[in-house]
This record gives sequence, structure tokens and C-alpha cells, in this order.
Amino acid sequence: MRILLSEPALRAHGDAITAVLQDRPWTAVLAPAIDDARAIDADIAFVSRDVTGLSTKHEVLPSTQRFYTALLEAPSLRWTHVHSAGADRPVYVQLRERGVKVTTSSGANASVVAQTALAGLLALARHFPRMLAAQRERQWAPLIATGMPRDLHGQTATIVGWGPIGQQIGAVLHALGMRVVAVRQRPDSAGPDYQTVTYRTLGEVLPRTDWLVLACPLTEDTRGLIGAEALARLPQGAHLVNVARGEVVDEPALIAALRGGRLAGAYLDVFAHEPLPTDSPLWDMPNVIVTPHSAGFSDGNAARVVDIFLGKLAAWAAHGDPDARL
Repeated sequence: MRILLSEPALRAHGDAITAVLQDRPWTAVLAPAIDDARAIDADIAFVSRDVTGLSTKHEVLPSTQRFYTALLEAPSLRWTHVHSAGADRPVYVQLRERGVKVTTSSGANASVVAQTALAGLLALARHFPRMLAAQRERQWAPLIATGMPRDLHGQTATIVGWGPIGQQIGAVLHALGMRVVAVRQRPDSAGPDYQTVTYRTLGEVLPRTDWLVLACPLTEDTRGLIGAEALARLPQGAHLVNVARGEVVDEPALIAALRGGRLAGAYLDVFAHEPLPTDSPLWDMPNVIVTPHSAGFSDGNAARVVDIFLGKLAAWAAHGDPDARL
């Protein structure tokens, strides 16, 4: 068995891989250096965080591209596991198109992403952007003089995507006294504490949605889901939080809604193009918090990702399917 992985991943997890595979021999395959034209092959690939590094979906660094090229050129590759919760980068689409199984680390960073989404929501709700701007100007500007924040209690949060991330966000917002609407693919109830709608019926609840929280994967159903029409259905003064994918939102329509006052503010961790272009008006909007696709970063993620990979590797070794139950 040949496993393509990075040198840091081999150093950190080689012994654990050997332990999982027990007596089954395996060989580590490293992506070739920039001046090495040799062909490589592998049966399995593990794309750890250090491989993607600072690369984005749209701008790929040379070191990341070398690993991607090794993936695409390995003729025997049958399975690739990635560190992220989503696998919508072009390289993963190409792998699936040629029949390679691609699995993700869904759930590994769910708590961290949920915490980040909640931090952004709470910062907007409590007018932190306004207070931080006043701090930079050394101005003492109590909220009583600049506009009182609304109580979150009694407001409605509609959470698009009811996976591990959305569920944790929903539980906290419910505990804060908010009404929570769960938006999921199927109409199955999300539980007695939540109203449940589907992606297709999302428009029905938007007129009473104070906070629209996006925590869904990028699929054909969610690409462009929040466009000008959806934004126009939101009540005046609503807010948007996006920790899903930038392509879920029509970015020009979002900018127009923010400029026109339909939206009171937004917390955005993901964008239609990443890095966010320096000329994007989102950078300078006083009611927008921008973070560089970092909602899932935490020093505990790597261990959780490896645990998921090793579990799937054990299933692969036993059954030839990383998703098989042991």
C-alpha cells in the first residue's frame, strides 16, 4: 500500500499509520521537489493542512500545486482524504470525475467554526465594530449615545445548513432565547426546539429572519442560494453571517444590500474570490467584519483530522472502503 502525504505528516503520523495498518506493509510517497520530474504513484493520499497552507481555491502556491499535480498524475490513486470539511476545490472535483474516492474531515473543526460564527454574530449584535472604531479615535462613545443594541432574546435566526456546525450554532442561539429555524436538505424535523424548512422553502421564512447564518456545504443546491431576491425578502435591518462558502452568496447583491441599508451588517469569513481583492468595498464597510477564511483554524484541529483519517484508513484496510463501518 502506497500513501501519498507530506513530509511533516509522515514525521508526525507515520507511526500511527503503521499501528493502524498493523502487519500490512505500506510505503510513504512524498510529492516530488520542484526540480524533480520523476513520476510517482500511490493508492491513497492524505492532504493535511500543511499541504494547502496559505493557498486558496483560487490562488494556489507552487508547493501546493506540486502536491496537487502528484494527486492528479498518480494512475493507481483510489482514495484521497482531505483535512477540510468541504472538498469543492477544483482538484478534488477532478479526482472525483476520474473515479477517485474523496473523503473529508467533516466535524473536525465544527466546534471551532461554530464558535467563530457566534463570535461574529455577537460582535455585530453588541455593536463592537462601532465601539472599536471609537477606540481607534480615542473617543468615549457609550452605546446609550450612539444607538442601543436590540436584545437577541426573541429575535429569529435562520441557520442554513444543519450539520455539526449549524447544530452547535443553533443550540447556543436557542439557549440565548432566540427563535431558531433550521434549514436542511430534507424536511425531517431538527427537533422540538426548532422550526425546520428545506432549501427549497427557505424563502418562506426569510421575511421574519433577523439573522441569516450560512453554515452549509457548497453544492448545486446552495451555489448562489442567497441572491438579490433572497436578500430583498429579509426584513430591514437584518444581519448575515457566512462561514459556509463565498459562492453561496451573490456578492454584488450582498454589497448592494449593505450599502442600501437592507442589511444592518454582516460577518464574512468566506468570499467569492479568495484572497478577497484589495479593491472590494467590503474591506471598508463600517458594518462588515471581514476575516480571511479562518473560522476553522485552531491548534487542536490537526489531531482531530488525523483521528478521522486513521479511522477511515482502518476501514479501508479492512473493507476497501474508508466509509465502511468497522
